[in-house]
Amino acid sequence: MRPRVVIAGLGDTGLLTAIHLSRHADVVGISSKPALVSGQELGTRLARPDAWARNYFVGFDRYRRLDRARVVHGTLIGLDPVARTVEVRSATGTTEQERYDALVISTGVTNGFWRRPELQSLAEVRAAVGAAHARLAAARSINVVGGGAAAVNTAFNLATTWPATEIDLWFPGEHALPQHHRRVWHQVESRLRDAGVRIHAGHRAVVPPGSGCDEITADPVEWTTGQPAAVADATVWAVGRVRPNTGWLPAEVLDEDGFVRVAPDLGVVGAPGVFAIGDVAATDPLRSTARNRADRLLARNIRAHLDGRPLRDYTPARRRWGSVLGFQPEGLLVFTPSGRGFRIPGWSIDTILQPWIVRRGIYGGVRRERG
Repeated sequence: MRPRVVIAGLGDTGLLTAIHLSRHADVVGISSKPALVSGQELGTRLARPDAWARNYFVGFDRYRRLDRARVVHGTLIGLDPVARTVEVRSATGTTEQERYDALVISTGVTNGFWRRPELQSLAEVRAAVGAAHARLAAARSINVVGGGAAAVNTAFNLATTWPATEIDLWFPGEHALPQHHRRVWHQVESRLRDAGVRIHAGHRAVVPPGSGCDEITADPVEWTTGQPAAVADATVWAVGRVRPNTGWLPAEVLDEDGFVRVAPDLGVVGAPGVFAIGDVAATDPLRSTARNRADRLLARNIRAHLDGRPLRDYTPARRRWGSVLGFQPEGLLVFTPSGRGFRIPGWSIDTILQPWIVRRGIYGGVRRERG
């Protein structure tokens, strides 16, 4: 009998882990969305949602390597590590138990209005994406608050899509992208200025109370650092106030911040047969398994665990790397961990990179969208 592996969360890393294991186990994926709804490329999602959806909003039925898997559209509400079951409330409201031989926790984090754990249909996801785009398209001035990659990506893509709109980027430090090599900001800053983005360092925002930064707001932005309030038609909050989606897990597997405690081999501490990956896993300060292709290592370790073989350790990256500004007509600018940038030409993205390297090589084949 083939072992059963439950993947709790089918975001970017959970989906890839499920794809790697689908030939070796009976995979059950549990997702609050009926499709991959990636948290990547926030700026493209807001400015050019149709272009974003082609690569980051993809129905699970289009992934060929998921044909052998069973996908459950529902909300995770409990884990029993002794009985080796997870409890799921389905989209129809029924509650079911899913047994596992190995469990992957990849439920990610809540971050702003674009990474939410709520159960949604395809229509509801499309409506949310469209509403955010329409709100910003109607604005004559936009504040983007935050100094990480999501904020920088957003400011740049809004500015290049709507050059007549005033775009201001506000962040608390001397420079943005503090988790990247300093060389990255030097290169990105010049691109932002060329696009017309007004850059404001040294501004620490008064974050709206409760879930106020989980939506696009219109109130003036106040600063704890004493500067005059910033007024704009719309404000996008990308301040990195992430909250792990772990309310369904027992407290003994979580650290003091609510993230899943893992050993170097990505196994959950104190829960044999349970693993964690992605932003929910407390692997290192950057939670870098979400962006360093640790999915292959985890799939290998799960197979080794099921076969009784030794597991390998994950080595965290010291800095963030990869693309910051996202896909642009002239190409994709990618940064190495040392801060060096290289460009993938625009002509190759839709002819080589996406169809052959990403869809065929990484995902194992992605069908064309019907219609």
